[in-house]
Amino acid sequence: MRVRVVVPQELAEGERRVAAVPETVAKLAAAGCTVAVQAGAGLAAYVADGEYVDRGADIVSRRDELLRSADVVLSVQPLPIDDVALLHQDTTTLSFLQPWAHGDAVRALAARSVTALSLDLVPRISRAQSMDALSSQALVAGYYCVLQAAALAPRMFPLAMTAAGTVAPAKVLVLGAGVAGLQAIATARRLGAVVEAYDVRAAAADEVRSLGARFLDLGLETQEGAGGYARVQSEEFLARQREALGRAVVASDVVLTTAAVPGRPAPRLVTAEMVHAMRSGSVIIDLGAEGGGNCELSRFGETVDVGGVAILGVRNAPSAYPMHASALYARNLTNLLQLMIRDGGLAPDWDDEILAGCCVTRDGNVMAQ
Repeated sequence: MRVRVVVPQELAEGERRVAAVPETVAKLAAAGCTVAVQAGAGLAAYVADGEYVDRGADIVSRRDELLRSADVVLSVQPLPIDDVALLHQDTTTLSFLQPWAHGDAVRALAARSVTALSLDLVPRISRAQSMDALSSQALVAGYYCVLQAAALAPRMFPLAMTAAGTVAPAKVLVLGAGVAGLQAIATARRLGAVVEAYDVRAAAADEVRSLGARFLDLGLETQEGAGGYARVQSEEFLARQREALGRAVVASDVVLTTAAVPGRPAPRLVTAEMVHAMRSGSVIIDLGAEGGGNCELSRFGETVDVGGVAILGVRNAPSAYPMHASALYARNLTNLLQLMIRDGGLAPDWDDEILAGCCVTRDGNVMAQ
């Protein structure tokens, strides 16, 4: 029997992405799956129902009917608990589950004997690069934060030499040089800003310089953890880091914070004292706001003004560009799902380090949280 893959409409507020695009529907069909998409699921990402049909998908109007028929459910956000109750036992779900933030959903999935895989737990190994949704979405987020900064700033980014005088380029400081930070550096440079960047991982210095930015060396020990991510830093280290960062933050026109440690609160990099010392008209874009904020004064999903300094606490940056964010994420999902399909059936190898690493619930048990 062919695997039935279903794609429901996203219900979370502000979520415009969709977990399948016509290209990935065709790939799943070629792998022996049948695909069903909830009516209107792709509209926020500018994918019409007819485009799915043209690539072999069925369109189902009723959400409950769609979910009850599923062998595999692909989504961006975790399924609401009411949806979990509609799934039959042994259904498999793939999403950004973030188990540390959605404990109720994890317990509901386990109680229903649903196998749940979380894309944010895919191991960072070379064989899993095509499934690395954290990186693909961070790419979009890095681009977004620079354009938001340019829109909020009362100044232009590039150097301008005119008959009326010279306009100095904006000074941009990027904190965190992972995928989002590197994309932010590249985008800010294209807009003509002078860019400086800092990361706790010494290995990031060469990548920063390769993009034409200056690497800010604070003279602190490297803090690289497993899989190339920054490891959790001690409060003593963070205190020394903040002291050293203060001068660079205050001297900047724009500060873009992208620092994150998966499964942990966002490291606090920019203090209230630093913000109050910044020039009026400066801008802070905090990509870590969902995890508690890299900036002490940011508010998740809001733009606040503190003494003339605009601080945006970013909410779901990838959804701002749902066409490309959806296409990238859908490819990540499809590549992961194809790893689980054998001869047209669902046959995951739980000894595979990729599948084992991102499996959250299986056989009624919670595997990772």
